[in-house]
Amino acid sequence: MKFLGLILSGLLRKKLRTGLTLLSLIAAFTLLGLLQALNSLFGGAADFLGANRLIVQASTSFTEPLPMRMLPQLEPIPGVTAVSHSQFFGGIYGDGRSFFPQFAVNPQRLRDTYPEWVMPEDGWRQFISTRDGAIVGKQLADQYGWKVGDILPLNSFIWTKADGGRTWEWRIVGIFDGRDQEWSERAGLVYLNYGQFDEGRAAGARGLAGVFVVRIEDPNEAGRIAATIDAKFDNSADETKTQSEQEFQLGFLRQLGDIGLIVNLITAAVFFSILFLTGVSMSQAVRERIPELAVLKCLGFTDRQVMWLVLAEAFALCVIGAGLGMALASAVMSLPFIQTIIPVTADGFVWAIAAASVVVLTLLVGLPPAWTAQRLKIVDALSGRSEESPLERWLRRVVDTLTRASRADTQEAA
Repeated sequence: MKFLGLILSGLLRKKLRTGLTLLSLIAAFTLLGLLQALNSLFGGAADFLGANRLIVQASTSFTEPLPMRMLPQLEPIPGVTAVSHSQFFGGIYGDGRSFFPQFAVNPQRLRDTYPEWVMPEDGWRQFISTRDGAIVGKQLADQYGWKVGDILPLNSFIWTKADGGRTWEWRIVGIFDGRDQEWSERAGLVYLNYGQFDEGRAAGARGLAGVFVVRIEDPNEAGRIAATIDAKFDNSADETKTQSEQEFQLGFLRQLGDIGLIVNLITAAVFFSILFLTGVSMSQAVRERIPELAVLKCLGFTDRQVMWLVLAEAFALCVIGAGLGMALASAVMSLPFIQTIIPVTADGFVWAIAAASVVVLTLLVGLPPAWTAQRLKIVDALSGRSEESPLERWLRRVVDTLTRASRADTQEAA
């Protein structure tokens, strides 16, 4: 702690430069927190979903519907305990800016295949008996202030009603929640009674389901049951592709591309830019303070103490930037509308990545100037002579090249 004053004085020597560097670090770690939290959510999707459910979709694409007549053919397959169907509704609520997932389902079959959703018995009875009924997740009910008996208007961007309209009205008959904390955090969706949905849509679309959800008794039999299902509809007009719920969800996300690769590339690009900026700033700060460092050595500071002092400044700058950046990322992720769209959080793994990034960044940007400070000779420093490290020379050349190129472009434009 006795060196804290020296560390702070070194950081505050050029307040504007330190402030701008700190803002860059905050922006970098904010982006790191958001992207790695998103990456962690996608990577953990397979661990969260049940291993005892299979999703049956059309072999060509999950957007291709399947006929409802297939459902009774799935139920007798050995190892199958329940079968339901689900159709994505795609409705916009309110002023056109509020969107949350909605699925048209058979109420009883939903209950049989997803026992993780809990709701009072009266809510399940009402959902089964009310053809225009809807049940909403507790998260959404709390966010929008919905209660049982409210009318929920949804403007579907996918499904047109038989009369040509797109606004569907649903009666909220129940509010469901998850059986535990993990499922409760994902109770941000709406289930609609398939009865009104199928009767109300255009005639050519009736009798179709998006996907079938098959609940199985033994997860170890998933591969065999999936192969049996696909073989049953092989060489027919409705060939299927059956996979676990985990694989289906990850496959859906992969429609957007390789999320992990995209996130890592963006993060690497950002940190390379911040590394260059912070490295130049730290090197410049040390070079400006060479006489001061020489005075410290005259006062009895060893070469190693001076080196650690410079390295501590880099570490303090990175820690402050990382802490503020991660705090900002956590605040953004906790916003209600973000949680409604995608329930992303900065868990311990994300914070561990941030901590490791702080260490790596500190070593990369702090070691070159710290090494220069350690090798500093008092006579040369006080006489104005000092030797640049190879990295410092390279950084200076890069900066000089960029400066000359910028001047050349300015002169050509003039």
